[in-house]
Amino acid sequence: MSEIAHPRSVLIAGGSGGLGAAIASELAARGDVLTLVARDADRLGAVPVAAKRLALDLRDPRNADIVVEAAVDHGGGLDVVVNAVGVVAFGNVVDLSLDTMEELFLTNTFVPIALAKAALTHLRPGGVIVNISGVIAEQNLPGMAAYGASKAAVASFDEALAREARRAKVRVIDARPPHTETGLADRAIEGQAPRMPEGLSPETVAKVIAEAIDGDVTDLPSRAFG
Repeated sequence: MSEIAHPRSVLIAGGSGGLGAAIASELAARGDVLTLVARDADRLGAVPVAAKRLALDLRDPRNADIVVEAAVDHGGGLDVVVNAVGVVAFGNVVDLSLDTMEELFLTNTFVPIALAKAALTHLRPGGVIVNISGVIAEQNLPGMAAYGASKAAVASFDEALAREARRAKVRVIDARPPHTETGLADRAIEGQAPRMPEGLSPETVAKVIAEAIDGDVTDLPSRAFG
């Protein structure tokens, strides 16, 4: 089981998104002290939990240190970091703009790397980092090649990070939930989402992730979400 009892100090990046907000609600119900980060101050303010809120753009790597230090100050330390930041784009590689490909990797890949780098020296023994790469990291799909590659890079990063972080008694969880009804597909930065079967509810995914944080899980493949 986790070495840290509640209340834990938890930093959630992407805390105003469909999944980030659901994770925030789930962890708040478990007694954790939350620091939420997102770009949109209005959406961030609408998340119905008690939390410190920071409207910052984590694509600027300098902000990773700022939000980690804010979480340490607010929670009296740092125990859990959840990265739920993400953007999606649809389209064949020959049609997708290079600017969009760059944005996919900047947001989906470099943000979790920068955040993990900033957090590792602050996380207490028994701490946890959760990065959400998603089922696309297990099997990429036509029309989503660049997006899937940006997420597969996170899964690969997590595999090695877990070994490095073990020395500091920090656990790294790579979470790969199946398609989830977060509304992200409707906010694609380029292209249009294909028709998809109904996905999981954010609340279902959030509960699985919260239970993994509470336990001793080190990997959450798509099958772990039922």
